Amino acid sequence: MNDRLSRLRLFARAARTSSFSSAGRELGLSQPTASRLIAALEEEIGATLFSRTTRAVALTGVGATYLVRIGSILAALDEADREARGTGELRGTLRVGTSSSFVLREIIPRLSGFLRQHTAPKIELVTNDRHQDLVTEGIDVAFRLGALPDSSAMARKIMHLPKVLVASLDYLRERGAPITPSDLTHHSVIMGPAHSSSTVCLRKDGRVTSVRVASQLAITISEGATASAIAGLGIAASSEISVRAELATGRLVRVLPEWDFGSMEVNALFIGGKTTKPAARAFADFLARELRPPRGSSQGLQKACPGVQTNRPGCSNVCMQMASVCRDFGGP
Repeated sequence: MNDRLSRLRLFARAARTSSFSSAGRELGLSQPTASRLIAALEEEIGATLFSRTTRAVALTGVGATYLVRIGSILAALDEADREARGTGELRGTLRVGTSSSFVLREIIPRLSGFLRQHTAPKIELVTNDRHQDLVTEGIDVAFRLGALPDSSAMARKIMHLPKVLVASLDYLRERGAPITPSDLTHHSVIMGPAHSSSTVCLRKDGRVTSVRVASQLAITISEGATASAIAGLGIAASSEISVRAELATGRLVRVLPEWDFGSMEVNALFIGGKTTKPAARAFADFLARELRPPRGSSQGLQKACPGVQTNRPGCSNVCMQMASVCRDFGGP
């Protein structure tokens, strides 16, 4: 493995894995050989690409910039190879960055469909609930929920995702079900990644109502907000995908379902200025098709909340959602 292109591929793999031994193993090289070849590349270009310790290696600032520049070259070669084959076959490693909730609930259940269509690529799911650095972590495509920070990344909108307020039946039996947005002031609202503000804005019939809410619990992962709501710790402000299964089974129910809590964008991000990998484009296209909401999907979110008790007036306002509330308190 002495040619320059092979050393560049080794460098890119080492940058993504933060390990010379892992990168070498993927390319059939020993750790000493991989380390020697990286050192030879650094000597050839006259710059230090990695900082090295006894425990890990990490890109230097120069190395991160170099990765972006050579990434476009390697991606262009992959595209040229694919076109030359004339089969449309995708190859190589595709690194996908996203949050834990999105990968568990949306990507993994659909991944077999993509892999049936494209059998050659290797998929690496880089999952955590902070925003990955596309350059230093070598992410080919990242799926981000919510507002995007200013960056050089190229964004492609995939969908709009509704936000919802949800709670467990046990919590609502104990604390009472909110009838109007102002009732939220009497509840603890669990803050998650979908909504971290102490102000909740709801819309109905063209009117916007803002309510300042109290929160005893804030959590940085969507799955944690969902689990907390199931445990009866409060009303969770969540994205629809994070609670869709729980709403379908009745473990959670919508709170104030007639009010619009807004939505958040789902975007696919690619490194700006880099020729996008064909596999990254194909995967974004695949998910965009798969995530189109089915017709009537919102209807299931309006399901009733049977058995919720409340001592607040105005029970008739929620008979459509909570018929048993009215029965419990003498309503129709």
